[in-house]
Amino acid sequence: MKKDTVILGIETSCDETAASIVKNGREILSNVVTSQIESHKRFGGVVPEIASRHHVEQITMVLEEAVHQAEVGWNEIDAIAVTEGPGLVGALLVGVNAAKALAFAKNKPLIGVHHIAGHIYANRLENEFEFPLLALIVSGGHTELVLMKDHYTYELIGETRDDAAGEAYDKVARMLKLPYPGGPEIDRLSKEGEATIEFPRAWLEEGSYDFSFSGLKSAVINTLHNAEQRGETLEPSEVAASFQQSVIEVLTEKTYRAAQEYHVKQVIVAGGVAANKGLRESLKDRFSNGHADLYIPPIHLCTDNAAMIAAAGTILYEKEKFVELDLNANPSLMLE
Repeated sequence: MKKDTVILGIETSCDETAASIVKNGREILSNVVTSQIESHKRFGGVVPEIASRHHVEQITMVLEEAVHQAEVGWNEIDAIAVTEGPGLVGALLVGVNAAKALAFAKNKPLIGVHHIAGHIYANRLENEFEFPLLALIVSGGHTELVLMKDHYTYELIGETRDDAAGEAYDKVARMLKLPYPGGPEIDRLSKEGEATIEFPRAWLEEGSYDFSFSGLKSAVINTLHNAEQRGETLEPSEVAASFQQSVIEVLTEKTYRAAQEYHVKQVIVAGGVAANKGLRESLKDRFSNGHADLYIPPIHLCTDNAAMIAAAGTILYEKEKFVELDLNANPSLMLE
């Protein structure tokens, strides 16, 4: 009988300090996350130095709580997986050094995980993968379409040429004077208004699966500035609804076209913007014809967490893809 694989995951790439223990890459035994939103809210965004200090303060308690909740002994934990990048270098270093210290002290294999791979494998905590599959990755720093024909094989078929979707959300939210984090605020506000403003859709050249949101962001800013100069007041809910509709329409349609062209069995959504209710509804409606099975993680697995790092690390453990104790944080790590 095959032994269970138990992986401890650590995630500190931005402003969440998280630790989790996952069994066989699918079953969450514990998933502890502490957020820093309240600390960064008054600055309107994440301050790297403050984020790093909070990680230092929280990492030990979070790790202890994850092990306590999982009710496992260190002899049952097979390896330690940690986000090595991309992310804020100071924040990453806290998690990487904690993982290295534990790996050395407990004599456990160490696994370096790409943050976006973690978001992809958050989906496997809910549904087993069927290949080929298409992953739509939407977050503050990433907007990508990735084709996977097997575990940990990534073919980038579309990426952002300028602003990522989440970045555009945050910038527009600041223009609308919405509180941080801006993405959820725009999603909430858009439900209160109608999409009455015709903002542009950047489809790019025919057949391209790349994304561009810089022009849309500029169009929103110009619309707000022009209205102000004319002494007019635009309803924030209508601006939010119009902006969100433009973003969601492009994300949904390009994902659908790519799924058809590459004849995938599954489409999965990954990253913090996957928590956007408008995007979730749009994708579910577009894929309701059954051409491919659509899976979107529950909200708590869309945002940064360590269960996704442990899930991704499980595959690397099975492949015996370990790293040495000289592992360093890599804020520009590429998804291989």
